[in-house]
Amino acid sequence: MFALARRSRHSLNVWPAFVDALASVLLVLIFMLLVFVIGQYVLSNTLAGRERALDELGRQVSALADTLALEQAQSAALRTRLQATLADLESRTEEAGAANQNVGLLSQQVAALREQIALLNGALDASEQKVGAQQAQIAALGERLNVALAKKAEELQRYRSEFFGRLRALIGEHPSIRIVGDRFVFQSELLFPTGEAQLGPEGERHLAQLARTLREVTRNIPQDIRWVLQIDGHTDRRPIQTAQFASNWELSTARALSVLRFLDARGIPPRHLAAAGFGEHQPVERGDSEAAYAKNRRIEIKLTQP
Repeated sequence: MFALARRSRHSLNVWPAFVDALASVLLVLIFMLLVFVIGQYVLSNTLAGRERALDELGRQVSALADTLALEQAQSAALRTRLQATLADLESRTEEAGAANQNVGLLSQQVAALREQIALLNGALDASEQKVGAQQAQIAALGERLNVALAKKAEELQRYRSEFFGRLRALIGEHPSIRIVGDRFVFQSELLFPTGEAQLGPEGERHLAQLARTLREVTRNIPQDIRWVLQIDGHTDRRPIQTAQFASNWELSTARALSVLRFLDARGIPPRHLAAAGFGEHQPVERGDSEAAYAKNRRIEIKLTQP
């Protein structure tokens, strides 16, 4: 019994020690596990950081590769341009060598050209002096021509005055014949029937007197005085439209030509005759009265210069 009690006491003392040892081992295991977990965590973070660093490094390498390719392309282009520049320089050098060989020849040609220019300047000075003299002569001739023309105009005016004076004395005070400025004005009714361009008997009589006086006066006009008998036809503003005359222009022109042909047939040279028709567009009297219409229907005859 005493021995049993001793074994029981001995058993009770061993268990707590075992428990303590087991607890210590467990703690060590837990600590090691914790250290392992922490190590795994740290290792995972380290690996992740390395992967990110590797990715970044890959991108940088790719960018560097692109930059390198661009630099290579630029280097190739620069090399090409450099080669072209060198070729151009070589070509220019060759041209410069050839130019240097021609410098002497060019200098001789320039000297020859300068001599020619000097000769031309001398000739130009002489020509300018000659032109100045000719211009003075032309100016003098122009003055003489103006004086001569004025003299001829005065002579023609004298013959015109004589012609008008004789004709005025011959015709007398006729109500249908007027002198307006430097021209005789015949009312159309004196020369033509209404709306016609064929001369009537009275018109032919007056024009025959005009032709006879004109022949007598112009017989004394010198040959170097140019003159012409200008015959102008005019109508009133009332329109005409017949099978023979489409408008007043045709009527006025036909009447002026009838007078021209009559004077031509009476011995007035054709080179001294001219005719024109103005229709109703140059009236001498405004208004719609019969008196205004009568004044505007007219044949004007003027001795003038062509």
